Amino acid sequence: MSEDTDDPGTANTMRKRIGENRFKFWFLLKANRLVLTGLLAFAFFAAFMTGIFVRPTLSDMLTQRAVIESMFSTMISALITGITLVVTISQLIISQENGPLGDQRRRMSEALDFRDYMKEVTGKPAPADPSALLREIVDTSEQRAHDLQDSIAQVDDDELMEEVDEFTDSITGNSEAVREKLEGEQFGTFNVVNAALDYNYSWKLFQIDRLEDDYQDVLEEPQFDAFDDLRTSLAMFGPAREHVKTLYFQWELIDLMRLILYAGIPALLVSGMMLTFVDQSTIPGSTLGIDNLLWLIGLSFSFTLVPFLLLTTYITRVATVAKRTLAIGPQILRESQR
Repeated sequence: MSEDTDDPGTANTMRKRIGENRFKFWFLLKANRLVLTGLLAFAFFAAFMTGIFVRPTLSDMLTQRAVIESMFSTMISALITGITLVVTISQLIISQENGPLGDQRRRMSEALDFRDYMKEVTGKPAPADPSALLREIVDTSEQRAHDLQDSIAQVDDDELMEEVDEFTDSITGNSEAVREKLEGEQFGTFNVVNAALDYNYSWKLFQIDRLEDDYQDVLEEPQFDAFDDLRTSLAMFGPAREHVKTLYFQWELIDLMRLILYAGIPALLVSGMMLTFVDQSTIPGSTLGIDNLLWLIGLSFSFTLVPFLLLTTYITRVATVAKRTLAIGPQILRESQR
């Protein structure tokens, strides 16, 4: 067993666990998807115009009527195909919510069973708000970690006490950070899922198993019971997080479908107008040494890319979250924690 695995304390936030730099982490997860889409569209427009400025010979080619027709007729086909595909996929996601009465009754029964079980564990009715639900589990786990610490204090083993103290401090610090992020957040934003990802429950579950195994000769029934109580509350966080994550994925993909429809129709309109009406005589003159027609082509082409950029930014975040939550329970997939 490696030294890192024996360490009951570890980096709790997801960014520290995966070892990504701030910009990459912001790009993949933290950035507002609409703002990021706008930045990518502007970056493409800037690169397009920079290419024309650096290679003036492109000007004559791009202003030809045949080239304009080719560019925007291709975009019309791509837009229609892309929008149809996204709407189809979204409809498949929505269809999962439909089903016969028996299936709906089973879903309701399983949801109520989980809430009843959570009430048994926490001693309180399960909150209806997802962020409050996660917060309640985190609070319960923190309280049971302190109960474990008190129970271990009765055991005459300084090394065990030191490890449990460090383990409890790790849980307390992680709980405070997650609780602060969840405070006041409403479902539908990434902030709830982001806070849930920062709660490193799988590592904590593994540490419970390791501590029980390493010190089984000195532990007695009260200590084993305290470990079991903490394990139960931490184990509840896994399915709760997966449930919140699944609802968020559905919410996000439905929003993506709507946004692509909103952006796709104007993009089709712009492509059709460029295809039908624009030629070398449409906008005479130049600005900053570049023909005004080229500014129009670059701006229009960048605008028609917005639906694809929306798809890129949203799917990037969904895929990143899915990759970081492939395993449920005490399984470590990240190289940084092995």
